[in-house]
Amino acid sequence: MRILHLLDHSAPLHSGYAFRTLAILRESQALGWETFHLTSPKQGPCAADEERVDGWHFYRTPASPSAWTQAGPLEPLACMLATARRLDALVARLAPDVLHAHSPVLNALPALWVGRRRGVPVVYEMRASWEDAAVDHGTTTEGSVRYRLSRALETFALRRADHVTTLCEGLRQDIAARGIPAENITVIPNGVNPAQFGAGRPRDPSLAAALGLEGATVLGFAGSFYAYEGLDLLVDALALLAPRHSHLKLLLVGGGYQEQALRRQVEARGLHGRVVFAGRVPHGEVTRYYDLIDMLIYPRRSMRLTELVTPLKPLEALAQGKLVVASDVGGHRELIQDGRTGILFPAGDVGALARAIERLLQEPQRWEALKQAGRKFVEEERTWARSVARYATVYERVLAKREAKTAAMAGR
Repeated sequence: MRILHLLDHSAPLHSGYAFRTLAILRESQALGWETFHLTSPKQGPCAADEERVDGWHFYRTPASPSAWTQAGPLEPLACMLATARRLDALVARLAPDVLHAHSPVLNALPALWVGRRRGVPVVYEMRASWEDAAVDHGTTTEGSVRYRLSRALETFALRRADHVTTLCEGLRQDIAARGIPAENITVIPNGVNPAQFGAGRPRDPSLAAALGLEGATVLGFAGSFYAYEGLDLLVDALALLAPRHSHLKLLLVGGGYQEQALRRQVEARGLHGRVVFAGRVPHGEVTRYYDLIDMLIYPRRSMRLTELVTPLKPLEALAQGKLVVASDVGGHRELIQDGRTGILFPAGDVGALARAIERLLQEPQRWEALKQAGRKFVEEERTWARSVARYATVYERVLAKREAKTAAMAGR
């Protein structure tokens, strides 16, 4: 089977989106499928129209210098036109069995146009509610013209795809509410490769020393510093706990547009030396930083995005055999069973977060059972191999549907 994936961006860029893509490609090829990979102009400037990254071959879509590079209302249209032209040429050349377009809708619409033109079925994977992410980033407001237009285009694409896949139950329900039949929606959840996240490994003493974490009990977060992640709540919770726990420190791994605000907050709370900003690290190195952390904290705020979408990082923490404390937003409730695989607290409540951390600090006898249950959940239910295998039924279904349609037309 030949699958052409249309992507917003990919490696060498680092994001949860890019990591999910690579996992899908690895497991797809392990299943014997031949995959091709095209990124949109959102990849940014590339040295060539084709690029090899870490053994993977990516086709790139050059940006239009006359329209794409000028921010404005025509920017999305220019992006889609450039993507459609590149995709159409590749489909003619590569003859894929299935077009698999991944969010955002700026990929779905070109895929649908090319798919109809070339007679290739289209699977659309809605990975997030992009208009809700834009609200958090401050580039639009809920209910604005841009918000409603984005949502309308998403619904248009979802209704016209041969099949829809998504990441989690929250997004599945949102898609179904737009009038998509349940049988046309398949959840392909995020996963991890447990072999990459060995549990119970000792700390790297040289790395601990370099970061000033020797002898400390370490709270941690690894990911992007977006406002919806609620990292300001975590800093405030540490400020409440610090006077009673002199050994307690916080390690923040990653970066983002909230970083400078967090640094100012740390200074304002008198936490200099208690919070370590490690910066962005290569994905292959992140386990060394996980090894330094005793308790991973995910204090996401409640909003449509976090209620609907399950994040990847808590799964990595569970696979690593770490204690996990997370807010009770919908995306976390799909991953964490409160009191069994981790601890949930009311989203947005700094006091509740501090109390949840303190309870775990005072009850070390619970730690091993929580860690083992979390690791078992990942091994049994959330491996990439298990998740990607679900695409087989999806691809077979859309191909059968297309064959039946072709046969019906031939019999007229």
